[in-house]
Amino acid sequence: QVQLVESGGGLVQAGGSLRLSCAASGRTFSTYAMAWFRQAPGKEREFVTAISRNGAVTHYGDSVKGRFTISRDSAKNMVYLQMNSLKPADTAVYYCGARQTLLGSSLPTNFDSWGQGTQVTVSS
Repeated sequence: QVQLVESGGGLVQAGGSLRLSCAASGRTFSTYAMAWFRQAPGKEREFVTAISRNGAVTHYGDSVKGRFTISRDSAKNMVYLQMNSLKPADTAVYYCGARQTLLGSSLPTNFDSWGQGTQVTVSS
């Protein structure tokens, strides 16, 4: 399994932007599809976006399409989430997940490894 560490969260006003990073340990990072999920207090973990292990395939949750972009740099063992046009509804703890297969998934139960999460708070 890979070890994952998220960073980049913080407080931002509505309409602003943030870039989250997820650093992965290990030399097998390129064999993992990666994803971002988020969880607000009292709610279930929600799919945000995923990227295939070769970076060629991405998909997004309906609530973030057109605003968020996932990318990966396998040479650096990094995954990024660029978040633009942020809304108060985007407030949550954001988690990076890894799945040792070609494609990502929108189901959190399909992921083997998780980071500790990073808080994103969007003020109105």
